Amino acid sequence: MNDQNLSPSTGAHFSEAASSRVVNGRMGADMDPRLREVMTIIVEHLHAAVKEARITSDEWMTAIRFLTDVGHMCSEWRQEFILLSDVLGVSMLVDAINHRRPKGSTENTVLGPFYRDNPPKLANGANICLDGKGEPMLVRGRVLDGAGAPIAGATVDVWQTNDDGFYDVQQAGLQPDYNLRGVFTTDGEGRYSFWTAKPRFYPIPDDGPVGRMLRALGRHPNRAAHLHFILTAEGFDTVVTHIFTPDCPYVGEDAVFGVKQSLIADVRRVESTEAKRDFAKPDAFWSVDWDFVMVPQIAV
Repeated sequence: MNDQNLSPSTGAHFSEAASSRVVNGRMGADMDPRLREVMTIIVEHLHAAVKEARITSDEWMTAIRFLTDVGHMCSEWRQEFILLSDVLGVSMLVDAINHRRPKGSTENTVLGPFYRDNPPKLANGANICLDGKGEPMLVRGRVLDGAGAPIAGATVDVWQTNDDGFYDVQQAGLQPDYNLRGVFTTDGEGRYSFWTAKPRFYPIPDDGPVGRMLRALGRHPNRAAHLHFILTAEGFDTVVTHIFTPDCPYVGEDAVFGVKQSLIADVRRVESTEAKRDFAKPDAFWSVDWDFVMVPQIAV
């Protein structure tokens, strides 16, 4: 019998068949309704998984030790539980459920742990690559509404790793402060632009229990090459997203499942002849033309 179909019964004794019913039956009558709903579902699915997999005592103790190690790895600057959520695809799933948008609008991805408050506000066309590493790349485009009309005054907050695969906060004192970060404001035509370095893939922290789990599962820790964005505009839903380069070897197997087909950019090479003729640049560079589509904020 599926015990989740049995009515809760406070005071009932434990049995294998009625395990989740008995546990859920101990909840108080005056508890928060939403907490009751969520915990009932979690207990039911957890007990069902243990029964289906026929977990042994040793296996369960291994799981408890793993979760203990995850907790011990957490610190002021590292959140191993978020990393665990990321690599299991839960972070992306929660984000997807909470940011359903009409077809054609820009899709969300996870924020990631390396965002910094108060990045510098820069003029369109500025270069955010302060360490001079990597291959130059021009990123430009428009911020639009669902009807294709430009959104003037939208903020485009961008950040990424350097060519060594590290964010500035991971190399404080080595990278220039706020390297590869900046906030831009769209003009009257909804346009933005900036220079940066072509992003590269990098590994998530894999020196802890989550890294050991990935190796046991035969998985790599690499994130596909990307740029982070947060877009805000008055009256519109905030967009937290990435754009990805199509030539990255990990674009089809991002470690945290952040890649969505709609967010893979067309990155083209501008050779030196065109660079000199059309951009007054002496050397070749990479170029991305990318439009973001925002949707109106829903009144609560």
